[in-house]
Amino acid sequence: MATFEGQVTGWRFADVAPEAPDVTMATPSNFDAEVPWQGPRASSWTSSLDEAGYLAAVRRVREAVREGDVYQANICRVLRAPLPGQPDPRPLAATLARGNPAPYGGVVHVPVGAAEHPAWVVTASPELFLSVRDGQVVSGPIKGTGARAEDLTEKDHAENVMITDLVRNDLQHVCAPGTVEVLDLCAVEHHPGLVHLVSRVAGTLREPLDPAGWSALLDATLPPASVSGAPKSSALRLIDELEPVARGPYCGAVGWVDADAGRAELAVGIRTFWWTPQDAGTLHFGTGAGITWGSDPAAEWRETELKAARLVSLASVGG
Repeated sequence: MATFEGQVTGWRFADVAPEAPDVTMATPSNFDAEVPWQGPRASSWTSSLDEAGYLAAVRRVREAVREGDVYQANICRVLRAPLPGQPDPRPLAATLARGNPAPYGGVVHVPVGAAEHPAWVVTASPELFLSVRDGQVVSGPIKGTGARAEDLTEKDHAENVMITDLVRNDLQHVCAPGTVEVLDLCAVEHHPGLVHLVSRVAGTLREPLDPAGWSALLDATLPPASVSGAPKSSALRLIDELEPVARGPYCGAVGWVDADAGRAELAVGIRTFWWTPQDAGTLHFGTGAGITWGSDPAAEWRETELKAARLVSLASVGG
């Protein structure tokens, strides 16, 4: 697991069973738990940026685009709700798998006290960050979101092309010359309540996947292009300026790495809940949108609401 801010943590498990849930298998049977999910009240969620603050951040990004500092920046906000105790993540994973099945849904749970770095993350991610097989790496950036395919605009397509080019650039740092190619560009994918534009970029890794090779791959690609911006370094400076709280595992990477076999499957940590004991037992959920010169601030706010509505509703109870 990697945070958006760059902390990468891995755990080696003593027992690995074929039927164990992983980031590529998110079905209700995988995550059935004996007790139902007891989430926070729907009215208890708060946001790190309110609507006025988010609109102001969008306007600031548009100014940066006009000044030539960036082409695009992804601006996010973190929702929070109190959830005391150390909740079992499996009932939430089962709830999401039933109500919002996702191709890269999964759970990372290392309980407090079980390891130096505990983790509690439940994701319903639709987005592939990195898939590694037989020396090949594939990334599937998402840019462009609507309730229906006809809602996708020229701005969505332009944004997807920009981010796809950024992924090409990231992979070229670790792939053999001439092997990086775009397999799909702006394909329309349907997900519960949403449609996305999705591209796929692939390449042949230049170095063997020893520890240094894995490190080089993550260094070249984190944080994921689709949730940062272009150019990435300038976008990250804007994000640091405009977002009041750290994203943590949201917009980072969630999944598994089999270093012995040279394989990995990592999702972009979007549509993701995480719980932290350090924050007085708080459940978090992130939502955001990519901002370009063509962005309408109110429309971008509505996009963050659209992305959050279904999942937050599934994770909440009562009023």
